[in-house]
Amino acid sequence: MVSLSDFQRLGVGLVGFGLFFFLFGILLYFDSVLLAFGNLLFLTGLVFIIGFRRTFTFFFQRPKLKGTSFFFGGLIVVLLRWPILGMLLEAYGFISLFKSFFPVAFGFLGSLANIPLLSQLLQKMGDSGSMV
Repeated sequence: MVSLSDFQRLGVGLVGFGLFFFLFGILLYFDSVLLAFGNLLFLTGLVFIIGFRRTFTFFFQRPKLKGTSFFFGGLIVVLLRWPILGMLLEAYGFISLFKSFFPVAFGFLGSLANIPLLSQLLQKMGDSGSMV
């Protein structure tokens, strides 16, 4: 069990609410206020979870400056009420920032096939080869 400090617990809550507002803003046809609020909550929660210095060093590493500029540029464009263009810029920045993390995440998702009940479910889904 991982023990979290009070600030980290608050950060997890802020990230959760940020993702909720972000997804709710997308569901409501790219509502710029909800998207901006979700982005700000997500970034604030990230600062609470890993700390200000580590967040700053993550975003402003030399190889990640292009992704950071697109991500924060997209955030500014969303705040200026151009949500679709801002989300496209943010998505490109997010992919650029976290491209080294994707193989780890996909490896974790692949390891879920080793769980007994889930592996049986995945086998049944794979065996149903009906094209209907």
